[in-house]
Amino acid sequence: PCLLSLMISVILLCGCVDEGQKKETLSIAGSTTVQPIASNAAEEFMKKNPDVIVSVQGGGSGTGIKMVAEGTADIGMSSRELKEKEINAYPDLKTYTIAHDGIAVIVHPSNPLSDLTKEEIKGIFSGKIKNFKEVGGEDREIVVVIREEGSGTRATFEKLIMKKIKTTERALQKPSNGAVKATIASNENSIGYLGIGYVDDKVKVVSIDGIKPSKESISSGEYPVSRKLYMITKGEATGLSKKFIDFVLSDEGQRIVDEEGFIGIR
Repeated sequence: PCLLSLMISVILLCGCVDEGQKKETLSIAGSTTVQPIASNAAEEFMKKNPDVIVSVQGGGSGTGIKMVAEGTADIGMSSRELKEKEINAYPDLKTYTIAHDGIAVIVHPSNPLSDLTKEEIKGIFSGKIKNFKEVGGEDREIVVVIREEGSGTRATFEKLIMKKIKTTERALQKPSNGAVKATIASNENSIGYLGIGYVDDKVKVVSIDGIKPSKESISSGEYPVSRKLYMITKGEATGLSKKFIDFVLSDEGQRIVDEEGFIGIR
């Protein structure tokens, strides 16, 4: 009886191991703006689907687009539209809008500056304006903080604000929205930009032409630096990728979008 019991235990244990090895996996990579939405959605999705493991990593929009195009990620995250060269190189990419976002211009909380025009912002980030006193602020030499190459946040900011004017080479480049926020929060002379989902009391939002980023101003398109957030698949989303994107687009998924400080598309 003892031997039989032991054999049954081993069989059951083997069965558990086999079940564990059969877990489906879903890999998601890209925009650090979209990352909090994807990470929280992944947690809830795995609770509902215990046989699935979802991994989420950042790296920037450009990285996410490249990884999904090359098949090293199932879903890419992007905080910008596909570039023409990406569409030409990877014509089978399919984008799904999952949220709306605004890019906030931020300064240190001690900075009394509360509003800038688009032209003033362009002057600051190009390096033409070097001191806050030139735009009605205190006598502080400006430290410009931007995102790194490949960032969707940077691409959108440059498209909507900088147009074809180059950003100053003196700008500090940071690898994520979180890194930009930490830099601004620790430097009284700094100015930068990030997705509104990352804004908290550690930084101060500056209005653009008198308009602050809000759910209303972004949804209406009134706020001048608004954008869509995307999940991307190679070809039409199928299987687990489709199931996850459908979850993000569901009422529950869109609640996560709102909870993370972004604006749902419903």
